[in-house]
Amino acid sequence: MKILVLGAGGVGGYFGGRLAEAGASLTFLLRPKRREQIEREGLVIESPLGDARIRVKTIGAGEPLDGFDLVLLTCKAYDLDSSIEAIAPAMVGDTALLPLLNGVAHFDALDARFGAERIIGGTCRINAVLTSDGVVRHLEPLNQLVFGERDGSKSSRTRRLSEVLAKTSIDFTWSDDIEQDIWEKLVFLSALASVTCLFRGNMSEVLAAPGGKAFALRALAANVAIATKEGHAPRPAMLDWIVTRLTTPGPQSASMLRDMESGNRVESDPIVGYMHELAKKHGVDDTALALAQTHLKTYEARRAAGRVGS
Repeated sequence: MKILVLGAGGVGGYFGGRLAEAGASLTFLLRPKRREQIEREGLVIESPLGDARIRVKTIGAGEPLDGFDLVLLTCKAYDLDSSIEAIAPAMVGDTALLPLLNGVAHFDALDARFGAERIIGGTCRINAVLTSDGVVRHLEPLNQLVFGERDGSKSSRTRRLSEVLAKTSIDFTWSDDIEQDIWEKLVFLSALASVTCLFRGNMSEVLAAPGGKAFALRALAANVAIATKEGHAPRPAMLDWIVTRLTTPGPQSASMLRDMESGNRVESDPIVGYMHELAKKHGVDDTALALAQTHLKTYEARRAAGRVGS
C-alpha cells in the first residue's frame, strides 16, 4: 500500500513517521521549509515509546502525485480548504482518503469534493506537538489510531491498512463503528478544550482550583447529552475513560490551549462551537460550552487585531 501523508506536524509526523520506520511505502507532501528541514535532518521523533530519526521520502507541491493507494490527511480544520487543493492531484483512480481531523464537520466538504465512497472514517488520540526546531514531540504513551469504513463494512482497503499498521508500534483499531468512535472523541475533546482553554491551565491546575472538577464534569455532561441527542451516546467503557482523563490530575490539556498560548489559530468552531450550536438545537444546558466558546471567539478577535497576550 502506497501512502501519501500531507504535512509532518504532531499528528502526521508521528503516525507517518512510525509507518515509515516500520518500512511502509510512504511519502510526505510538505511545504518547502519543512521539506528542506526533514531532508537535512531526517524526521525526528521524541517519544516515551522510543526516539527515532527516520529518513523519509518527501515531495512538494507541483510534483506528480499519482499512484497512491491512500492519502492520510492530518491538517487543522482551518486549513481544510487549502489542504483539499493540495491533495486533489493525488485523488485519482481508486485512491482513498483517511482524514484524522477533529470533529465531524469536515466530512461534508470531503464528501462533496471527492465522493463519500472515497472517504474512510478515522480519528486518533495522541498528545504530540511539533517543536520550533522541527522535532515531533510525543508527550505521553497514548498513541491510538482508529479507522474504518463509515458503513461498518470490512473492505479490502481497510484490511490492507490494518496489515500495514500491524507492523508498527501504533496502537490501532480497525473499527466496526467508526462514526461512534469519532463522536466519542468529539465528546472528550470538546470537554477538555472547554475546560483547559477557558481556565488557561492543564488538568492538574484546573482540578486544584476551587470548582475545577465540578466545572469539568458539567462540561462533560453537556457534551454527553448532545451526543446522545445525536444518536451517539458514549459507550460505558469509553465514558469511564473520559471521566478518568478529566478528573485525574496530570499535564493533559487540549492542543487548542497550546495553540492559544503560542498565539496561533485555534479550532474553536468545529469542536466547541459545533457542540454549542447542537446544544441550542436540542435544548441542552451548555453553560460551560457557551462560556468556553465566548472565550475562544474573543481570543480569535484579539488575535486578528494583533492584540493577543498571555
